[in-house]
Amino acid sequence: MLKYCKEKTGLDFLGTRDQLGLDFHGLVKLINFVRQRVHEGKAVPAEISAKDLEDDGLLKPVLDDDALILCLDDLPQAGDAAEGTEGKAKEAEAPQVDVLLQKNAELQAELEQLAKQFTNYRLAVQKTLDQRWQADEEPDDAPAAKGKGKGTVEAEGSAKKKDESSYYFESYAHNDIHEVMLKDAVRTDAYRDFIYANKDLFAGKTVLDIGCGTGILSMFCAKAGAARVIAVDRSDILDKARENIFHNGLDNIITCVKGCIEDVVLPVTQVDIIVSEWMGYALLYEAMLPSVLYARDRYLVPGGLLVPSHCNMWIAPVSDSEYIADHITYWRDVYGFDFQAMQQNIYADSRVQVSPSNTLIGTPSMYGFLDLHTIKTSELVFNTKWESTLSDNFTPGDSLDGFLVWFDMFFARSRDEPSITPTSTAQEWTAGAKNKEDRVSFTTGPFGTATHWKQILFLIDAKEKQIKKLEENDKRKKIGGEIAYVTADGHARGLEIKISWAAEGEEKQEQMWLLH
Repeated sequence: MLKYCKEKTGLDFLGTRDQLGLDFHGLVKLINFVRQRVHEGKAVPAEISAKDLEDDGLLKPVLDDDALILCLDDLPQAGDAAEGTEGKAKEAEAPQVDVLLQKNAELQAELEQLAKQFTNYRLAVQKTLDQRWQADEEPDDAPAAKGKGKGTVEAEGSAKKKDESSYYFESYAHNDIHEVMLKDAVRTDAYRDFIYANKDLFAGKTVLDIGCGTGILSMFCAKAGAARVIAVDRSDILDKARENIFHNGLDNIITCVKGCIEDVVLPVTQVDIIVSEWMGYALLYEAMLPSVLYARDRYLVPGGLLVPSHCNMWIAPVSDSEYIADHITYWRDVYGFDFQAMQQNIYADSRVQVSPSNTLIGTPSMYGFLDLHTIKTSELVFNTKWESTLSDNFTPGDSLDGFLVWFDMFFARSRDEPSITPTSTAQEWTAGAKNKEDRVSFTTGPFGTATHWKQILFLIDAKEKQIKKLEENDKRKKIGGEIAYVTADGHARGLEIKISWAAEGEEKQEQMWLLH
């Protein structure tokens, strides 16, 4: 075969070996280098240099059970490949026993070292799986950690809170949810536009994609010139991501790692950029951000970049008599029957929906600003104030029906972006650039294109909360209160959101909603 390659293609395998002085591992790299070039449809260089074989990734066989790799020991020794020399022919027929014994001892030592490394790797993987299974199988009624109450976040360095939400990862193993996210052009275009418009940031860098899903963000990064991308996901969707990456010829750049980022052992010690689409409803539902922050503190190089980089959260009062009629009072007259029982606990749950902007009766109030490079996990449980100025949309006879919540996302080129402030809206920040393509951001609010996150509507329980309607010549101009995010009891990735409010001259009222 090697003679054929030399005569028909000009590839002198043995000559390259002798010229570069390749050892066993070097020959493996040489074989895989040629295989990979052919696999990608690229020409094999006329002269292969040592620089072509520097990448340790070439130790991974391109072909399973590669016959050439398996018979490397059968190749003639260096200097034996020349034809027509009687002395060399005799030397090939009767190799020195001492040389063979020495070579055999070296190979045996290498084999033992590789076996030891593989054993350690297998034990590490088994330990990771055992820890993961133990956490998943721990009974729901297991006693809580001492001193840990509802709504608390464990301090850095303490034992991680048990994740009871294996269903969460199972839900992401199905195509439907990924189809919805990929078809959300606002979401996916923002990541693509930022990565492709800033190839200078990604060129030659090592990127970590947390919760990679189908692998789309990893592939954006690879196409933008990243030298290496580590794609991590605990869901079984990673198996399909691995196939997607292979079929698009990017498996030489992207490495898939299955498991939670807190548990897996990455093939690198540091990364230059972390990319993740971690956002949930009301921003923090699904509790994925703590995993991103863990990876930031564990793997991101000093001065490294998070994509996206900043976000803020908004709340506004709502009056929507049409929605109330369609979804609340509707149950009191269903084909002439009173279905009052269907209204039980109807106000307890939050509602994920797209709300018309004209239902807002007050100015949006920013109640949370997250600089992802500095925010701490403990700050994701909070209680903060909000205030809104009533607008002209709130006319006599209208009532306060609830509150609408959404978030904005920002993609900054650097950790320190002074133009992004807590009260910046996505639209204002993008519009403020000399060239709009220089700034990438998006909103999930009612003033922009609808996303799969939509908005969250919290309806006030009209039976329990007596809400005054606006009267003629009403002097009330402000409404405000507090909003709190609390980890849902018994629902590790859910949220309990409590909102208190009071218009000028009225008593403070409050209500709790569950987001699950």
